[in-house]
Amino acid sequence: MKICMLAAENGSIPGAKIGGLGDVVRDIPRALAGIGHEMVHEIDVVMPGYQRFAESTGAETQPPLKVRFRGETLQVAVSQLRDEDSGVRCRLLDHPLFAVGGPGRIYCNDPPERPFASDASKFALFGAAACQLLAEDRLGEVDVIHLHDWHAAFAAMLIRFDPRYALLGDARLVVTIHNLAMQGIRPFAHDDSSLDAWFPGLNFKRKAIADPRYPDSFNPLRAAINLCDKVHTVSPAYAREIRKSNQPEIGFHGGEGLERDLQRAHRAGRLSGILNGCEYGEPDLALPSSEELFDAARQQVFHWLGDGPQVESAHFIALERLAQWRERPPAHWITSISRLTPQKTALFEVAMGNDRTCLENILAELPPDHVFVLLGSGDAEIEGFFTHCAARYGNFLFLKGYSEPLSQTIYAIGSLFLMPSSFEPCGIGQMLAMRSGQPCLAHRVGGLKDTIENNVDGFTFTGRDQTHQAAAFVRKFRQALSLKRRSPGRWEDICRAAAARRFSWENSAREYCLQLYGGLTVKSEARSDLL
Repeated sequence: MKICMLAAENGSIPGAKIGGLGDVVRDIPRALAGIGHEMVHEIDVVMPGYQRFAESTGAETQPPLKVRFRGETLQVAVSQLRDEDSGVRCRLLDHPLFAVGGPGRIYCNDPPERPFASDASKFALFGAAACQLLAEDRLGEVDVIHLHDWHAAFAAMLIRFDPRYALLGDARLVVTIHNLAMQGIRPFAHDDSSLDAWFPGLNFKRKAIADPRYPDSFNPLRAAINLCDKVHTVSPAYAREIRKSNQPEIGFHGGEGLERDLQRAHRAGRLSGILNGCEYGEPDLALPSSEELFDAARQQVFHWLGDGPQVESAHFIALERLAQWRERPPAHWITSISRLTPQKTALFEVAMGNDRTCLENILAELPPDHVFVLLGSGDAEIEGFFTHCAARYGNFLFLKGYSEPLSQTIYAIGSLFLMPSSFEPCGIGQMLAMRSGQPCLAHRVGGLKDTIENNVDGFTFTGRDQTHQAAAFVRKFRQALSLKRRSPGRWEDICRAAAARRFSWENSAREYCLQLYGGLTVKSEARSDLL
């Protein structure tokens, strides 16, 4: 079986990963290649090079592609990397449009009045170039074309509606939803970032690809859900949750407006939830000391300072806090590592009845020898909230940014990892913390529900709305600290149980083969009401 994956990120290339999508695109091809020839023969990954990664990796140059886009023929460069251990090949496609935000920058931040405009245009070109690559038989005869998130979804629409790529429809089309909240919605017409501008004259079925909330707009992710043979989410619980309607008043996102399409896919047997995996090496039995964390964090903060023209208050406060803690090192570390988005951090900001936020109540619960360290960056307003709290509370360290080595030190040193996501397609932070023997306190949603067993290898909470969820979060935090203090033997059992959990990529790969790549519903039946 030959599989081709299209994705915006790939964690196997330094700098080409933003979040969990990059982890999956790095790890699942290797796992698929490693389960043996009885299931999988060859794996190719295709992604944009963003005008940087072909050069930075020394990728082998291949003949360019001629791609029709915006009514003209563009030349798209092609280069190849090969993982000698696994045999997985990565094709990098390059054009100046892929670096519209700057070389090496994967995503752009467009103004609110034109959401996704820059990214949608570059990923529309990426979809066309990937289809051209496949149509020219550059990868050989492909059995499965696997699309990751909305960035790759343009390929499904072109394969179904553009006669030049009709023969690619003989392959199985699979789409993985890593985060349903991101859909890449753009107008059908009257904008330079619109379907009509990218692919003038394309004869498409509007019913299958129009956004149900904005009928004058094209929804790439909805197109992939309706046009692919299989729809996959990165945990079983998330596959169930997204079939429900949105309830924004309680912070529940459900199907993000696409629940009817997902319900239809479920009824047709096209929707599957398969839990992501985690990499496990030999355990490092030597836990880092507080001094090692101080040194690593201080060095990283200085690196961040050097990247900007001005001294950010978050970095100044972090250096002051590190100096204070070095004088009196804490005995126990509460930790969190996260992208700072409303999905991940909204519960921290919930105002509670005592005129304090949820985070402030968490900090108030900490014994004198405990501290809380949070590593992450993202939304500017959320960064401001954590910076403000760090300035006011001496038991809180906010490290504004991300560093892989620093994150590994934090995972290893922590006593309890906090992950209060409002929704969570799968999550990787809880797996990495558990791998280090650090139990997690998490909201019982999505992949967190599938990976953490309450009071066995971690702690979970829930509630009917954000106010009740925040109260349950603080209450469960208090209970966990009490258990840690009063029953150290029981606490050690939970830590050992967390470290013993295994979320195997090999198991995930076998489920991919069974649920996504084989036993598919007949295409004409699966989409009969849309095409």
